Amino acid sequence: LAAYLGLVPVRRQSGTSLRGRSRMSKAGPADVRAKVYMAGVVASKHNPHVRALYQRLLAAGKTKMSALGACMRKVVHLCFGVLKTRQPYRPDYAFST
Repeated sequence: LAAYLGLVPVRRQSGTSLRGRSRMSKAGPADVRAKVYMAGVVASKHNPHVRALYQRLLAAGKTKMSALGACMRKVVHLCFGVLKTRQPYRPDYAFST
């Protein structure tokens, strides 16, 4: 699902040569990705698990947009888990770190 929405990192390479940094693929529908972006912004401020991920990545030296991209992907994974299990979201559920 994250790959369909274009939230996975891709590297530009030819053979063994790499060109620049990894970036988000942006392969999927842009309007859905824009909505996931806003959900990622809100979750990085109000969801304790996503906020911890965001702060950890910033402390590791990632840029704010790179950390926000990881938060977007985390939100997609959380939504997918809720839809797959048909259970309401429980913030106290044990996360594997």
